[in-house]
Amino acid sequence: MRNQSPFAGHVSRDHVVIASCVLLITALAWAYLVSLGHQMAESSPDAMAKMGMTMHAQWTIRDFFFTFVMWSVMMVGMMTPSAAPVFFLFKNMKTSRNDSDATMTVTLFGLGYLIVWVGFSAIAALAQWGLHQGTWLSSSMAVTSNWIGGAILTAAGIYQLSPTKSACLTQCQSPLGFLMGNWRDGRIGALRMGLRHGVYCVGCCWALMAILFVVGVMNLVWVAALTAFILIEKFGGSGVRVARVGGAIMIGFGILVVAT
Repeated sequence: MRNQSPFAGHVSRDHVVIASCVLLITALAWAYLVSLGHQMAESSPDAMAKMGMTMHAQWTIRDFFFTFVMWSVMMVGMMTPSAAPVFFLFKNMKTSRNDSDATMTVTLFGLGYLIVWVGFSAIAALAQWGLHQGTWLSSSMAVTSNWIGGAILTAAGIYQLSPTKSACLTQCQSPLGFLMGNWRDGRIGALRMGLRHGVYCVGCCWALMAILFVVGVMNLVWVAALTAFILIEKFGGSGVRVARVGGAIMIGFGILVVAT
């Protein structure tokens, strides 16, 4: 006679729900990016202005807003999959404590995580605005100055080798360690934990996102490549080594770009 634990079934259903939400959010984000990329590839400058992304004229608040939305959707599409393990584990720990508010607290944890990345998107959009105002961006939203491009790559590579990067990567690689070391009860506690995990995640990945200014902000091949690199860093058996090798390569290419 088969005896299956109701708790195990509950956890399984929870995992399906969380996985479905992660997949849906990621799919919608990528669908938006692909659609936007297709429109940008085929649009005239006038059509681009109507989309809220002026290529040559001075930016307005409207241009900044649409760029901010673009960055926010991109960050959600890139980073939500890498956060899935901590969502699963947080839900399991809440359920094991018989927390009747588990669904809401997990939602707030995820919201806190995404809030941090939306905040990062605002900073990235401001940086893009500054580069645009200085006429240092091409129509593909890549820096036109070899000095700036090389500096971005070199700085990103140096950061990849830094103790700060290693410390943030350690927190992202160990969801259990993060939750045990930063546990807070209640809804506000869950939101604070999500915010804190988001901060570690930004600390781990912000320099990699800066590379998009070199290769083209809406270069979806590179967006996908960086997403894969982040997943390997966080969940590969040699994540720290991968991060350091990547950093050395970035420094090398940065020096090469400046020299050309």
